[in-house]
Amino acid sequence: MGSGDLFHFMITARNISKAYNGTSALKDVSFTIERGKIFGVIGHNGAGKTTLLKILAGLVEPSAGELFFDGREVLYDAAWVRHLIGYLPEESRLYETMKVSEYLSFFGEIYGMDRQTIRERSRSLLDWLALEENGKKIGEFSKGMKRKAAIARSLIHDPSILIYDEATSGLDPMTSRHIVEFLKDLRKEGKTIVLSAHNLYQVEAICDTILILRRGERVALGSMAELREMFGSITYSVVFSIRDPATLPGIAGLEADGGYFRVVASSIGEMNGITQEIVRAGGTVERVESHYPTLEEMLVKIGA
Repeated sequence: MGSGDLFHFMITARNISKAYNGTSALKDVSFTIERGKIFGVIGHNGAGKTTLLKILAGLVEPSAGELFFDGREVLYDAAWVRHLIGYLPEESRLYETMKVSEYLSFFGEIYGMDRQTIRERSRSLLDWLALEENGKKIGEFSKGMKRKAAIARSLIHDPSILIYDEATSGLDPMTSRHIVEFLKDLRKEGKTIVLSAHNLYQVEAICDTILILRRGERVALGSMAELREMFGSITYSVVFSIRDPATLPGIAGLEADGGYFRVVASSIGEMNGITQEIVRAGGTVERVESHYPTLEEMLVKIGA
C-alpha cells in the first residue's frame, strides 16, 4: 500500500503487536477501516480485543507496528488523537454526584469547547439518546441510563472516530436495541465506529466488516458474506412429514423435529434430490430453510 492510499481509509493498522512482560497480547495485526463504516472486533476471552481497542484509542502504546488516522501517523500524537476519538470502555467510571448536564459540560470544557456549543451539543445528544435528566444525579440512574450518559460523554466533542468496548453489555433488550439503532444513526452521520461485543447477533446485524482475533492474532477479516464463504457456505434444511421414515433408506441424517423430520443438504442439487425422494416415498415437504454460518459457529470452529 502506497502512502497516497492511506487517505482512502479512516484507519490503517499495520502489524500492530503488543506484549506484556514477555507475553504476547497482539501479534502483527493489520487491517483498514473505511470512513463512515462500523468495524467489529470479536474473539474469545483473551483474544486481544480490549488491548487493540485501547491502542486505537491512544491509551496503550503498541510494542511494534504503525497506526494511521486519515493518513496521519498517530501513535506519537496523543493530543490530536484525543480530539479525534470518542472512547467508551466496557466499564465507564462516571462522576455519580453530578447531573448529566454538568458531567457533559465538564468534559466539553476539557476539550476546549465554548459554553454555548456545549449546551447545544448536550441538548442534542440527550434528545438523540432519549435520556431524560429529570433532576437526577448520575448515581441515581439505571444501568441503561448510565450507559447512555457515557455514550453522550464520548460524543460531546463531535469526534470522527468512535471506539466502543461492549457498548450494550449487561443492558436490557430494549435499551440494547436503542443503542444499536443509535449506532446506525451515527454511521449515517459519517462516524467511523470500531466496536467489540459479546452479543454476536448485534455484530452480525450492524458491522460492515468484522475482524476475528484468536490469541492475539488475526484469523479472519471481512464482511459477513465474505466470512460465511471462508467458514462454509449456505446449507439447506428440508422439513417434511412421512408415515414411515424407513421408506427413505437413501437419505442419511434424519432428525425428528416436533412431529416432522428434518434433513440437512449442503447444496441446491442435494436438496432437490432429497425432496424428490421424499415425494416418491409418499411424504410431504413442509418447508425448506436456508442457513448461513453464524459468528458464534465461526468462533466455535476457530476454538479458543
